[in-house]
Amino acid sequence: MKDTTDFVHWFRSAAPYIHAFRGKTFVVAFGGELVAEGGFVQLAHDVNLLNSLGVRLVLVHGVRPQVEARLTENGTAIRYVNGLRVTDDAALACVKEAAGTVRVEIEALLSLGIANTPMAGADIRVASGNFVTAQPQGVRDGVDLLHTGEVRKIDAAAIRRRLDQHDIVLLSPIGYSPTGEIFNLSLEDVATQAAVELAADKLIFLMDTEGVPADEGGICPALTVREAREVLANGANLPEDVGYYLPCAVAACTQGVKRAHLISRHRDGALLSELFTRDGVGSLVTPVPLETLRPATIDDVGGILGVIEPLEREGILVRRSRELLEMEVDRFLVLESDGVIAGCAALYPFPEEDAAELACLAVSREYRGRGFGERLLAEAERRGRKAGFKQLFVLTTRTEHWFEERGFVETSPERLPKRKQALYNYKRRSKVLEKPL
Repeated sequence: MKDTTDFVHWFRSAAPYIHAFRGKTFVVAFGGELVAEGGFVQLAHDVNLLNSLGVRLVLVHGVRPQVEARLTENGTAIRYVNGLRVTDDAALACVKEAAGTVRVEIEALLSLGIANTPMAGADIRVASGNFVTAQPQGVRDGVDLLHTGEVRKIDAAAIRRRLDQHDIVLLSPIGYSPTGEIFNLSLEDVATQAAVELAADKLIFLMDTEGVPADEGGICPALTVREAREVLANGANLPEDVGYYLPCAVAACTQGVKRAHLISRHRDGALLSELFTRDGVGSLVTPVPLETLRPATIDDVGGILGVIEPLEREGILVRRSRELLEMEVDRFLVLESDGVIAGCAALYPFPEEDAAELACLAVSREYRGRGFGERLLAEAERRGRKAGFKQLFVLTTRTEHWFEERGFVETSPERLPKRKQALYNYKRRSKVLEKPL
């Protein structure tokens, strides 16, 4: 029989994301290169899947390579000022032609329903129209940008009505003024303003590079807005597309968008890999840190059990029932990572000896190696000192070296507070370690 263990494990691990994303609004932006080079075929498969899972989708496409090709064919000069096209009458004609052609190609690919393909059974309806009101950029550095504009307003109410009807909304980089003028816009401006006006849950840019480069090599998997601003301030050598999209991600996240993602358009399935795996494949920008260390509540009991039960089965932790956890949940700290309980620790006071027990310090296997244990320990020590305790002790059967490396010293059970001595299990023979606070 074929081994489907990995598939089943992945499918189960994706279930929380499937539940979380249903009914949420995602704005997905991509350049015209994705259409010109045939990459939108695979993206259409992923868009179809997201749509079938109940995600409300707004797609924003670019047309730069298509416009460049038409200008070159016509022998028309290509002019930019600080990255903005000077859109004269000839260039505007090329923009209108390119935008119409690309939009039709996208709609055609989203209309596929061929049997034995990922689009089989798809029934996607695409809505596009005059959702974007624009205004001229005007004169920049002494140059009149003519028909190059910027977003003035997004008709969010009209877009929501289409999304409520389960349509996918497709926005082109073109806007219209109340006086009937047509303006050439940047896809990043349209995508960012649409995400802000819709209070989107996610803004996703597909770009040439894998994500935001990290100093040590590779990419930064996650950044806060503050960290992203530091990257931009210090990043004279950032890839061009990161220079375009990272400021947009920052702007969106500071105006109510919950998450912004920068992923590679060259990686097949990058959209699904970014959304349905814990670590993703690109760079995530968030308004606040993904990890939150806080006191546990009764609603966290299920998450705490998910962390500690595997360790209880291995005999590393003493078994705790749900009932006991519910009674003692106010003793616990939890470390939450993007909505998932990734680790926990409990602090039990023994005020008669000015001591406290650190218990049930645990981190889920998939989150280990990220310093979560150290953070939980440091917070427990801080709370112990604040409460006036002079000594912190821990009982362990497997992890004494980890605690010793962090300042704990092995001692005997006789050093435990009297009430704890009476509960000490000599059959389990746990090592006792203590640390002055």
